[in-house]
Amino acid sequence: MDLRLTEAQSKLQKEIRDFLESIKKTGEYPFTNDSLQLVFSPEFSQRLAEKGWIGIAWPKEFGGQGAGYLERCIILEELLKSGAPVGYHYLADRQVGPGIIHFGSDFLKDEFLQKMLNAQVSFCLLFSEPNAGSDLAACETTAVEEGDYFIINGQKTWTSHGHSADYGWGLMRTSFDSGTPRHNAFSEILINMKTPGIIIRPVINMVGLHSFNEVFFDNVKIHKKYLIGEKGNGFRQIMTNLVYERATIDRLIQNYSTKEALFEYVKNTEKNGVPLSKDPLIRDGLARLEVEFQVGRKYIYYVTTLLDDGKIPDYEAAIGKNFCTLFEAKLSDLATNIMGLHGLIMPESPEVLFKGIVAESYLMSPSYTLQGGSVEILKNIISKRGLKLASK
Repeated sequence: MDLRLTEAQSKLQKEIRDFLESIKKTGEYPFTNDSLQLVFSPEFSQRLAEKGWIGIAWPKEFGGQGAGYLERCIILEELLKSGAPVGYHYLADRQVGPGIIHFGSDFLKDEFLQKMLNAQVSFCLLFSEPNAGSDLAACETTAVEEGDYFIINGQKTWTSHGHSADYGWGLMRTSFDSGTPRHNAFSEILINMKTPGIIIRPVINMVGLHSFNEVFFDNVKIHKKYLIGEKGNGFRQIMTNLVYERATIDRLIQNYSTKEALFEYVKNTEKNGVPLSKDPLIRDGLARLEVEFQVGRKYIYYVTTLLDDGKIPDYEAAIGKNFCTLFEAKLSDLATNIMGLHGLIMPESPEVLFKGIVAESYLMSPSYTLQGGSVEILKNIISKRGLKLASK
């Protein structure tokens, strides 16, 4: 397979690079040192919307450009490398929009798709619970029917940007019959995060930043028109939805600045009068790292071509996500080992190097192999759906 960019794709890549270089110089928008924490900036997202770069892979009949997921990958790669503030539109473009296109009613399509394309609405994901992380079929948050409404009670956790988002894409238990197979007991519902009865509490991560949240539902009343797809089909729908999350380059690129910092440190640092770049063990480690980075990048490009062919690459996306999250965990570990104490200094210190991105990357690393599906879950998907191995 030839994964070289076409002339049109190379032109798009140059256009987004030139745009980011120009707009970053103005200081008008909150660019960051890395893409570990996706900053919300509706104004920046709206600039991208004006360019037609949100929903670029969506079909034209739903307002998108119909360009393809490889084009989206090219745009996203440049955005994340630059530390652009893409948080406001990020989930809408990546998986909420495609989820509504696949499963949503005409009402949901009319209500939300154009707003997403215009960067006028933001979303969070309400999946994980205190006792249900990787095993979403263990979720306990309930949505009980009462006339034309669902009454929602329960708790979600690890909700990224739940304190900032306008709507949440939730997985709720809607069947309570003990005879119902547990994978048929759930439905997906869109929830206005300002609805009475919703309480949001911050979860501060080890870096000291507020991204995660706990979300509590106390008799929250949501109209049934916000049901996504079929009642009882939520678990199967979410498996498709997660493909769009995993079949993307963000897991590989969100630590790109850490990789660049490590290479720069090795090139410009000496030990006992000898450049670190001449140490054979360090050279070997960096070479292996770069090979893995390039393999992961090409593989994700390949997975996007499967989406463009109209396929739902479930196990292929799981392979990519597994490979990329293990890579970024290895990257932060190697950077910390090579840089030693320099790699442990936080941004607040006057002695900090590279604005503390290596230390932040390392502290964030426990989440890499958990978010979006743990390594163990991904390996199960690969073995069962890809290799067709027996379950037991």
